[in-house]
Amino acid sequence: MTENLEGQTCWIAVDWGSTHLRVWAVNASGQVIAQDYSDQGLNNIQENGFERALLDLVEPWLNTGRVTQAVACGVVGARQGWCESAYQETPCYPLQAAQFTKVSCEDKRLAVTIVAGVMQAHPVDIMRGEETQIAGFLSAQSDFNGVVCLPGTHAKWTLIESHQLMHFTTFMTGELFDLLTNHSVLKHTVAAQGWHSEAFTWGVQQAYNEPSLITSQLFSLRAGAIVDGLPAAEARARLSGLLIGLELKAAEGYWRHKEVVILGNSSLAKLYHQALIIMGVQAEIVDNERLTMAGLSCAYSQLIHEKG
Repeated sequence: MTENLEGQTCWIAVDWGSTHLRVWAVNASGQVIAQDYSDQGLNNIQENGFERALLDLVEPWLNTGRVTQAVACGVVGARQGWCESAYQETPCYPLQAAQFTKVSCEDKRLAVTIVAGVMQAHPVDIMRGEETQIAGFLSAQSDFNGVVCLPGTHAKWTLIESHQLMHFTTFMTGELFDLLTNHSVLKHTVAAQGWHSEAFTWGVQQAYNEPSLITSQLFSLRAGAIVDGLPAAEARARLSGLLIGLELKAAEGYWRHKEVVILGNSSLAKLYHQALIIMGVQAEIVDNERLTMAGLSCAYSQLIHEKG
């Protein structure tokens, strides 16, 4: 049961992803006084069920007699989400209150505003949620000029100059890894767990040096298991190295000769870090555990300032 915080909550931060919903109650001093989560992400929510899913978590935090503002980021603003929110076009600041979208709520104690995603016209690309993490990072690193990498199902490489997001590129590397390990011939070859560092290094180097052979290199994992008895854990590491190495080749214009920061606290972020080291790049890993909350705080400040 969520703690009753009536009278203590100033505003509510909401991170709404495909598989999760995370919320934070924030007091007038800007301190997080409670947090909660559920599995009611976009993939699991029923039609027209967004307000109910949010209320299931935050209702004990709402104030009787006045409206509590919630600021949300992520796929909640996608076309299939609660309400499609605007995209701002690069180059742009990660968050701009003028582009935020207000959502109509049946419960009049609650007001919801969704931050804008970011789009790029040439080459065409989009992001939702990552812009809020980037804003959170820049709130503590205002003089940063370089590249921010966000590993994940759809990895993002973004160029930051003068606090603006200049351009970015998305790679479906994480999704390809999942598809290949679970829905291709390689599912018989690649282990669900286990690791082999030398095999990962081999994969990164092979894909980077000969990217045109990637589909052949992938099938060699299956052949290697049959002909040479390639261990399944080693095959997993090789596959990961091949896919990340291919991404690094395509993203070389971002990380070569630039300061690189990786936002993440997962094992995947560490693999990107290791792959960049193989390429001779000393990237920095920044724990992104609090970056979304920091970005939403920036969005709330902008929203209040705009209201005057």
